[in-house]
Amino acid sequence: MAQDPSVRLGNGRILMARVRIPEEVLDRGPIGYRVQIVDYDATEDRFYGAHELPSAPEKEPIAWRQGKLSIVGDYRFHAQNVYALVMKTLARFEYALGRRIGWSFGTHQIKVAPHGMLDANAFYTPDAEGLVFGYFPGRTGATVYTCLSHDVVVHETTHALLDALRERYLDPSSPDQAAFHEGFSDVIALLSVFSQRELVLELLRRGRKKKGVPRSMIRASDVTVEALKANALFALAGQMGQELEEVRGSALRKSASIPLDKKLRNSAEFLEPHRRGELLVAAVLHSFITVWAKRVQDIAADSRNLLPLQRVAEEGADIADVLVTMWIRGLDYMPPVHVEFGDALSGALTADREVRPDDTRYELRTSTRDAFKAFGFVPAAATVEGTWDAPPEGLDYSNVRFDSMRTDKDEVFRFLWDNREKFALRPGAYAEVLSVRPCTRIGEDGFTLRETVAEYYQVARLTPEELLAHKIKLPVGFERELREARRNRRTASSNDGGQSQPAGHLHAHANGESAPENEELVTPLYGGGTLIFDDYGRLKYWIHNDVFGGRQSERLSYLYDAGLLRAGRSGARLSAARLSAVHRLRALDIGKLPRERW
Repeated sequence: MAQDPSVRLGNGRILMARVRIPEEVLDRGPIGYRVQIVDYDATEDRFYGAHELPSAPEKEPIAWRQGKLSIVGDYRFHAQNVYALVMKTLARFEYALGRRIGWSFGTHQIKVAPHGMLDANAFYTPDAEGLVFGYFPGRTGATVYTCLSHDVVVHETTHALLDALRERYLDPSSPDQAAFHEGFSDVIALLSVFSQRELVLELLRRGRKKKGVPRSMIRASDVTVEALKANALFALAGQMGQELEEVRGSALRKSASIPLDKKLRNSAEFLEPHRRGELLVAAVLHSFITVWAKRVQDIAADSRNLLPLQRVAEEGADIADVLVTMWIRGLDYMPPVHVEFGDALSGALTADREVRPDDTRYELRTSTRDAFKAFGFVPAAATVEGTWDAPPEGLDYSNVRFDSMRTDKDEVFRFLWDNREKFALRPGAYAEVLSVRPCTRIGEDGFTLRETVAEYYQVARLTPEELLAHKIKLPVGFERELREARRNRRTASSNDGGQSQPAGHLHAHANGESAPENEELVTPLYGGGTLIFDDYGRLKYWIHNDVFGGRQSERLSYLYDAGLLRAGRSGARLSAARLSAVHRLRALDIGKLPRERW
């Protein structure tokens, strides 16, 4: 389905689209080399069987090709729909990044349950190594299947891919990082929809002023920035939003209609993760619409000020395709921890300039900077273009071999260690190289760009006194909790003669780290960086956050205020994000209920 069952043609049939995916021979399920459909319903405790998909388009049932309403209840078609969209998204990421992408949980295949539960929700769950799509009764009594929404399937697949590429982005951090997973997934979902010319053409056609306009034309006044923002194109998860209207009051995403206002970023409403993500989406959509409307102005109109509808749709789909590539490639140029919208913006701008240096056709980079600035976000990089600057000079390459650095974490760590002062590897902080990924990307001019992307992180666990020595300020309430926990611990130890725990007993923290139970209460700090090497083994970019940097005080303050940082028996306890909970809060539009927030 081009979007979902609610997008229908004049004859009442559902609008269909054909997508390109990697070719493979599927087992029943369907099961491929990266995706395994498991049609199990946990609510009903029922397995709907392994589906065998048609081996060629001409072998598909006529109902599938023509978009007849019967396919809404055809579980075999559901399996094809969700399999195709997951594979399309995976292929889009691999094309943009120039390499294979593994799933975060280590196995080769992601499990996808198209009818996993009776619930108006859908989510990515690394614990179950998969994607779970719910179904629920709509207002008319008909069942709504989230697996039939193009936007929802791509959104959840993007969560899985983002978790594989940046495993620390689900850690508690700033409000921007909490919002990034949602906002970025919405961006990719929306742009994936817009890159389908069939859908763009149909929604433009139904959103135009029709009086006196031939079917093949559209008024120039219908493709201005304001008119495009009001078009049906920009409501994410349209059918789900309509069915949940009594709870939410609107579609799940209407980010294009958010006013350009710098004050929103610091408002209480948009500090909530699910609402703050909408600012990221709004900025990207505004840049997209601005470029699209500008390109349309170059199309020759006739004497009635009418434009060829097909050409307008093609321009929009082409711009969406370039923009989605830009943002996916930008992931490689973002820090591995504590990402903020300014970091993401500089990452996307830098990635686009590397592969597409000539931006005169669309001026996407300029439009993107301007759109983010309108919402109060500026690039983290201090350069004029907002792209990352050159790395430190005078780096020592004498003890490393580039061939090994393209794949070997230990070789990259040797390079880091030899240059530890210039890379701000802090004494006393644990350091680890998380990944090393060689990439091959093809630019618009046909030339190949080869890079190696490596990411590392540092973690330090500091007492309140050590934090003060590094000029990192603890929230007053949290500092009080730590003192109370320290007193309780000493009292307990005194009452049992110091034998409450064996010496060296390890206590597992909520974030997966461990610390000796008999040590002083500590608060964990994280930092790290991304290294981009060129084809000759020389460092091109270093994108980093200092483990003892100035952002840490602000980060701890936000986490405490949000209820994500509390004192436990071994020190700080951090609560990681749960995507299913974020989705539920978004569906409830919790921003309209100020007393029901975190």
